[in-house]
Amino acid sequence: MPLLDHFRPPLRGPRRWEGFHHVWAANIAQHLNREVLPPNFFAESEISLGPTLEIDVASFEFQNGQESSEGGTKIAVWAPPQPALSFAVDFSRLEACEVRIFEDLGGPQLRATIELASPANKDRPGSRRTFAAKCAGYLKQAISVIVVDVFTERTANLHADLMEALEVSEAPWESPTQLYAIAYRPVPVQKRQRVEAWPEVLTLGKALPVMPLWLTLDLSVPVRLEESYVTTCQSLRISA
Repeated sequence: MPLLDHFRPPLRGPRRWEGFHHVWAANIAQHLNREVLPPNFFAESEISLGPTLEIDVASFEFQNGQESSEGGTKIAVWAPPQPALSFAVDFSRLEACEVRIFEDLGGPQLRATIELASPANKDRPGSRRTFAAKCAGYLKQAISVIVVDVFTERTANLHADLMEALEVSEAPWESPTQLYAIAYRPVPVQKRQRVEAWPEVLTLGKALPVMPLWLTLDLSVPVRLEESYVTTCQSLRISA
């Protein structure tokens, strides 16, 4: 299956990129779980679009007259003063479509992430800085990252934005097609941490590459982008 242009006709219009994005992330996770990851690792897709927020820690409100379970003590209601600052924000630009890979050590420990770049990640400088800062934060925590960018309508270089976020000037790289996949591995050294990278140029009409996914410093597994891409196109009835 050659790489298709999902942002221009004939696919654009009748086919929504968001739907393909979500299914592709889910298929990458399924492929990793079925065929690639060691037994103590697992992958999950994570989607965050627009103003929808996923809250991990919930706060529950007791009904009138209901007491908490800790010693039967009622919780006093405290009202803070009015906020000193109030401002409008646009959370719709903080989109994320990624696959997270965890190691089960009695609790999930994030080891790697695969980022599928979306149009909203590239549409303005602030969005690109936010995306780069997220990837830089992963690398700082010794979490490896793969970025896949198949968006054809905007030519921003997310690798350059990431290098700027890391304050690195010695690793310039740009895909001649403006489409690419690149794997990053943080490597600890005695005085200063380094990041190694495996860039691959993507081309419309060509097959997608196999990318190295680093789970630990000495353990990598293959991410077969072509296999998950073909599965996604077939499941959505998209032909070459």
